[in-house]
Amino acid sequence: MKRLSLTALPLVWILSACGQAPAADDTSKEADAAKEEQVVTLPVETQPVVQDTVASYYSSTAILEAPEEAMVVSRVPGVITQVNVEEGDMVTQGQVLASIDPERYRYNLDKAQAELDVIDQELNRLKKIANQQLVSEEAMAKLEFRRLSAIADRDLAALQLKESRAEAPFDGVVAKRLVKRGNMAEQYKQLFYIVRQDELHGILHLPEQELTQVRKGQVAELILSGDERKHQANVLRISPIVDADTGTFKVTLTVPNSQGSLKAGMFARARLKYDAHEGTLVIAKNALLRQDQGHAVFVVEAGKAKRRAVELGYEDEGRVEIIQGLALNDQVVVRGQHQLKDDASVEVIAPLQLAQR
Repeated sequence: MKRLSLTALPLVWILSACGQAPAADDTSKEADAAKEEQVVTLPVETQPVVQDTVASYYSSTAILEAPEEAMVVSRVPGVITQVNVEEGDMVTQGQVLASIDPERYRYNLDKAQAELDVIDQELNRLKKIANQQLVSEEAMAKLEFRRLSAIADRDLAALQLKESRAEAPFDGVVAKRLVKRGNMAEQYKQLFYIVRQDELHGILHLPEQELTQVRKGQVAELILSGDERKHQANVLRISPIVDADTGTFKVTLTVPNSQGSLKAGMFARARLKYDAHEGTLVIAKNALLRQDQGHAVFVVEAGKAKRRAVELGYEDEGRVEIIQGLALNDQVVVRGQHQLKDDASVEVIAPLQLAQR
């Protein structure tokens, strides 16, 4: 009996182990099924498709120029006795900017006027006795010539006296002051540089293929470096010729500058408005994904990301027109789309929450 018990013991143990194997297999299958049922949800940010106006632009670089600029020079030589303006001062046409010592020119005018008065007196005296044939016609003619010459001398002296004052040629601003009081000014010495800045000109050079798209009066926008404000402009002139060396043509914009915030010599990013589509479907440009045959976006529907091919129209300031592929109010993924696949589960969250993840 004891031998039978010892022999049966291993058999009981083996049967017991075999009986437990199906239970372990069931646990493994349940774990695999749980893993299959677990779905990864990806966070995304969306924006709706809206209706808006989108314009077509051509962008280029413009340099701002003053429509009027002049170097004020001394028309007569002399010592500068007075300087009335400084750089940055606004001036009006005819305003005296500086004065040259006028004494010498005043004396010259007085002398010329006195000589003319003497000739006039002599001429009047001879005319009284001309009827008595005591004066020859030749003498009268010479005296008339002397009178005309004296008038010219008098007028020249008056002009030189006037030119001892350096005046502004037009309304503008003093860009440079090149003289100080007490300096000796030679004739045609540069004194001031004056520019007109209430209206500036923006100079563009566009490629020849754009010639048919530009027209006089066309609307344009200027944006300065470091300043996102838009300054309105219009096409003033279009050059009728194309530069054979560069293949470009010149376009001149007129830029209002009543506040004086723009300065001649500045560079600006210019955008010429070609056309505009109103009431069209618009999305953010950063939502686009490139694919082999164009572009696509992801749209969220019932918690799933759906990939849609789209046809694009005009682009304008980070926005793009949708011709085909989307409908109004579709929720388009604008952040997180690069990690998505079609039918992926997504969770729409706020931009701040997405950044924190």
